[in-house]
This record gives sequence, structure tokens and C-alpha cells, in this order.
Amino acid sequence: MVTRFADGRGGIDTELARRLIKAQFPQWADLPVTPVEFDGWDNRTFRLGDDKSIRIPSAAGYAAAVEKEDRWLPRLASGLPVPIPEPVGLGRPTEDYPHHWSVRRWLDGETASPATVRDQAPFADDLARFLLALQAIDPTDGPAAGDHCAHRGAPPVHYDDETREALRMLRGRVDTEAAERVWEAALAAPASGPAVWFHGDVSVGNLLVRDGRLAAVIDFGTCGVGDPACDLVIAWTFLSGAGRRVFRQGIDQDHGTWARARGWAIWKALIVLARVIDSDPEQAAKFQREITEVIDDHREFG
Repeated sequence: MVTRFADGRGGIDTELARRLIKAQFPQWADLPVTPVEFDGWDNRTFRLGDDKSIRIPSAAGYAAAVEKEDRWLPRLASGLPVPIPEPVGLGRPTEDYPHHWSVRRWLDGETASPATVRDQAPFADDLARFLLALQAIDPTDGPAAGDHCAHRGAPPVHYDDETREALRMLRGRVDTEAAERVWEAALAAPASGPAVWFHGDVSVGNLLVRDGRLAAVIDFGTCGVGDPACDLVIAWTFLSGAGRRVFRQGIDQDHGTWARARGWAIWKALIVLARVIDSDPEQAAKFQREITEVIDDHREFG
């Protein structure tokens, strides 16, 4: 059955979710199961009744996060200023689906976007406070950065070969010399502080808002204990102007952490741009803007 899901998403649909619930959580078998409007790539998510959700990893590489989150989310929740997912059921592998999966408490809110966050400054302040609270939680026995979190929280050098290949592919199409300087600065700034909790995927799809303020943070599949630089990338992927300034001031990270954060941002923007530059003009323009803004940030603060 593993090969059925090898494409990352095939076969994971509402009917599968219903069968899994009926077989393992019969007390909820009569509740409606509906797809969510904004779905992720690592997991398929369905709403279960009014107050729960079903989260099914889309491939084996994402399945390890289920038990990690089931263990750690309850321990993290009490130290955070906004809600995070609450596990209410751990699903087992079956003949129908070969990995662990989960049932969570439903969290209300709208996905962060320019339409739902019209004033970035208070949202940025909320997000900085959330990340500082996460970093302050006792990291003892927490999962050290590694394969389970796609090496978020580890030194960005793990992606050196991939970044340099993207730079080679994009030479002459973006300012690869300046982008390479950003990357070299990230590699030259080793983490010097203690290992702390990080989220690992602080992106708009994982940030829920209400009235423009941060209301909840979801998807801790790439969380762990290590370097928090990876959590600052949203400074360029979403925030701008006053929002970016408020976030930078509120998060209060040192020069080296920001250098590594720019490395994480330039790595992702480069590798995606290299893939879409000739096939998706809209996406290409987005990542070209991000690369330019990260380069400008490096020139100003680097």
C-alpha cells in the first residue's frame, strides 16, 4: 500500500478519511468529513464535525512528524500566547493507509494573507512574541534538528550543493553574485547561542488570524530544537515595510541569526525560482522579488 501514496497525495481523499475514522474512532463515525479550503502539501487535512480535524501525511517522509507532534504539542501549548493544534486521537497504520495519522482539535481563524492582514505592524508584533515564547520553552529532551524537520534548525550548509546548483542555473537571469554573497555570509555565521525550540515552517499557510491579529499557529511537523534562524524567513516572504521593522525589533535576534535567516530565505527562493522561471511567470516574479529584498536586506544590515 505504500506505493499508492508515493506521488505525495494520490489516494488520500474524503472517503479514505471516513474509513479511517469509522475503523479506529467509531465514536466519531457519524460526524461529517469535509476537505478544508486551504490544504497543505505535507498532509491532507479534513474537517471532522465542528470541532475536530483529520490530518493524514501525504507520503512516508512526512509521517514521522505525527508521533512527534502528538508527544510535544501538549507540552508546548501551555507556554505559548496563542493556541496551537491539540491532539485528540492518534491513528494507526492499516491496510488502507500505511502510516500514522492524527485527529486534532479544530482551530478557528483565517489564513494570513494581504487581505486578512491589512495592518502588518500589530500582526508582526504578535508573531515575534509567539516565536520568543516558543524559544523560551524548556528544550530538554526535545527533538534535535535533523532529517525529521528537513534540517530546519541545523546549519544551512546542509543545502550548500543545492543552492550553488540553483545559482549556476540562474546565472545571467538574477543577480547571482549578490545572492551568493548572501549565502556565503549565512555559512560564515555559525550559531553561537543555545539550542531552542523552533517551528520550522513559519509561513502564511500556517498562521491563522482573526481581525488581522495572530489567532493560532498550526503545522508543527518540522519543529525541533536547534537554531531559530529558519523561523525568521517570513520577514521577506510576507512582511514588508513597517511590518518587517516591527518584527525585526520585536524578535530581537543577533546579527548572525539574521545572516543565517537570509541564507534560508535565499536558498528556498533560488531553488524554487530555478524550477519555475520558464514555466510559471507569476511564481517566478514572486521569488525574484524575494531574492531582491533579501539581497537589499543584506546590503543594509549584513
